[in-house]
Amino acid sequence: MPGRLSNKVALITGSSRGIGRATALAFAKEGAALIGVHYTSNADAAHATVREIEALGAKAVAIKADLRNGREAAESLWEQFRAAIGATGEHGLDILVNNAGVAPAVPLAQTSEAVFDEIMTINLKAPFFLIQAVADHIRDNGRIINISTGFTRVAAPTHPAYAASKGALETLTLALAPEFGRRGITVNAVMPGVTETDMNAEWLTIPEARAGAEAMSVFSRVGQAADVADVIAFVASHDARWTTGQALDATGGARL
Repeated sequence: MPGRLSNKVALITGSSRGIGRATALAFAKEGAALIGVHYTSNADAAHATVREIEALGAKAVAIKADLRNGREAAESLWEQFRAAIGATGEHGLDILVNNAGVAPAVPLAQTSEAVFDEIMTINLKAPFFLIQAVADHIRDNGRIINISTGFTRVAAPTHPAYAASKGALETLTLALAPEFGRRGITVNAVMPGVTETDMNAEWLTIPEARAGAEAMSVFSRVGQAADVADVIAFVASHDARWTTGQALDATGGARL
């Protein structure tokens, strides 16, 4: 049986590890034809993800770009991917997932301007200009999916700049939905909660911290990357064609 993403071409930022990697594998299982695996520095992890995707029957390419360079990096990322898919005989893009992000636990008093600027550049500026770069190339009935956070719904005094960047990303999602809707393209955000990834690995080894994270969810456990990836795969599919401009909660019912 063909998958829900049969023959689709997707680009996923920050997809060498964590939720991005899990999303790339979910897309491959759903029949995607070609997946762009973006990474910043860990080439080994990116190429390992490419091999996993290929083992599932899809094509994949690894693309390096440092999104701390904002618009320049976003445009470079798209041009590299565009050239790579052209070499495989594919043209155009069906699904863009803006997943790459940074989430330093820095309270207000300790947030320097440099830290603030890096958070905003990677989490907001780069997605903005990547969407701008692909706008004329994403095919009708395509999907743009921005990865946000549950911290836009609950107070996060430990992560104020991070929460602000993701709140702005959700507002951008809403603002762009009408523009892309004319071509049947949906623009949505997905909000993960605490998830078992490399980014959270260190503090989740602390028993008290892990217990607190588990208690947040109505399911009394920490989310797995695949839990979130499956929600993203749904949003990317034809099944979600009538949903746009939304932020979908994928926190496991955190703090309900």
